[in-house]
Formats: sequence, structure tokens, C-alpha cells
Amino acid sequence: MRLRCVVLDDYQNAATRLADWSPVEDAVEVVSLREHLDGEGELAAALATADIVVTLRERVAFPASLFARLPRLKLLIASGMRNTVIDYAAAEAHGVTVCGTASSSAPPVELTWALLLGLARGIVEENNSLRGGGPWQQTVGADLHGRTLGLLGLGKIGGRVATIGLAFGMRVTAWSEHLTKERADEIGVELAASKEKLLAESDFVSVHLALGDRSRGLLGPAELALLKPTAYLVNTSRAAIVDQDALLAALHEGRIAGAGIDVFDIEPLPADHPMRTAPRLLATPHLGYVSQANYTTYYGQAVEDIRAYLAGSTVRQLP
Repeated sequence: MRLRCVVLDDYQNAATRLADWSPVEDAVEVVSLREHLDGEGELAAALATADIVVTLRERVAFPASLFARLPRLKLLIASGMRNTVIDYAAAEAHGVTVCGTASSSAPPVELTWALLLGLARGIVEENNSLRGGGPWQQTVGADLHGRTLGLLGLGKIGGRVATIGLAFGMRVTAWSEHLTKERADEIGVELAASKEKLLAESDFVSVHLALGDRSRGLLGPAELALLKPTAYLVNTSRAAIVDQDALLAALHEGRIAGAGIDVFDIEPLPADHPMRTAPRLLATPHLGYVSQANYTTYYGQAVEDIRAYLAGSTVRQLP
């Protein structure tokens, strides 16, 4: 009898298209779920007969209570090598092996710039007008050359975003709580004297921080009030870093020029969520890591993880 492998949140039906599952097909039946499952009860019911689960990034939490309801589960595979919503101690206690996969930082860098450029040049608004028979030219683009790009975080992703900003001829500044001048000099950007100074001086602000106790709520009402009325905010990191109510208020009141957002407090967004109708907002449904290359890696290495498990060993074990 074959083991049952359930792939969660396979919205684009990509798991079996972008990876070769033939090395494990004799031993494993693969079932892709294209709709997101809400709540632990719904998850537990859908995964009750699963021996293996493949989950994307941190879309689905696996607390101790869920592991307790999945007695058949033996292998949990998460894309990426860091996942903060899996209770690893509970997994071990229930005999569940947890493995990860590689993940490229290139796709979120590219999406960051897609959002920033889309905002700066009014791409969506102009496209909708042109295709809908509206006015010919109605926006005046915001220039990048000579403007200031402020980065909150200068890690792997932030560093690559900075390099592209420099290529556009922008002045690039960066800040994080432990950012050093040596790191800023390595990338070729200015180290901001403070978060407040970065926010006040920047024409574009982009968030590239990991979510933690220090970064949660980092941009609240007071911080957003420091932004210029002509400034744009981009967040492809984690929703909780930016106070969602404060951001909505700033957008509705026109206190910033616009925002490009890829991450939300609830995902998928409910149909009546205020982010769906906020003005001055260019939003994407958490596509930062969603690319053909990344998905090929995620699902291809998931097959490798399963193959190793079937052979009695593990690769890329987490944490």
C-alpha cells in the first residue's frame, strides 16, 4: 500500500508540473490541495490519512495540538530552511521528521522592484485606463534616479535590493537595529543614523527584516507619520512589521503617495478585507517567493526528502 502525500496550498497546481515525482511514485500517492484550509479542524480532517505533508513556507501553522490529531503523519516537508510556525518539539514527540528545501532570495528581490516600479510609474492605473478606453496619460511618474531609497534591513534580500537601487542611480540608505557600517560599506550604501531619520528622508522605503519581537510593529502610526506625503512604502517581508490599521489610515487619508504590499495579516485575504479596497495600494497575493525556479526547487527537493526518508535516512532536516 502506497503512502499518502498531501501538498498544501498548491494554488497553481504546480507541485506535479514542476517536479519529477517518478522516483517515489511506486511508494507514494501525491494529492495536491489547491484551496487553502482554514482552521485546525479543517486541516486535521483533510490530513487525517496523510503519511507525508508538504507545506509552503509559513502559510500553515503546525502546533502541538495539530500533530496530536495526525497520528499517521511521519514526514513534514516545509519549503525553505527556516520555519517559525512549526512546533519542532511536538513533531519530535509525535515521531514526525521535519525536512526543508533550498529557497532562492532572487524572486522576492524581483517582486520588490516590480511593486516599486509599478507604484512609481502608475503602471496598473495607466494600463487599466488604456484598456478600458479611459484618458490617454493621467499620471506623472515618480523618478528613481537621484531619489532616496531607504531600506529597513540589509541582509541577503535587502542587500540585493540595494544593489539594484544603486544601479538606478538612487541614493540608498539602510537601517536595522544591529546593522554595522562595515555591512553598509560592503554593499556601498549609507548607514542611516536612525530609523526615524531614514523614514523622514526617503522617497521610497522597503522592508526587508525577519519578523521577531524587535521588528513586530516596527512601523506604527508615529513612524508612518514621518514619511513624506510623496513617499512610497513597499513591504514584501512580513505583514506584522507594519501596523496594518495605521497603514490603511495613511493610505485613506493620503498621508503617503502609495504602498506596495505582498504580505497581509490574514492570508488568503477575506473578500471583505479592507486591504482589497484601500486607495493608493498596489497589492499582490504573497507572490514574493512564487516563481518557476523556486517552485522547481521546492517540489524537486521535496521529492529528494521523501526519497531519502523512504531509504531510512534524512536530508535537510529541520530545525
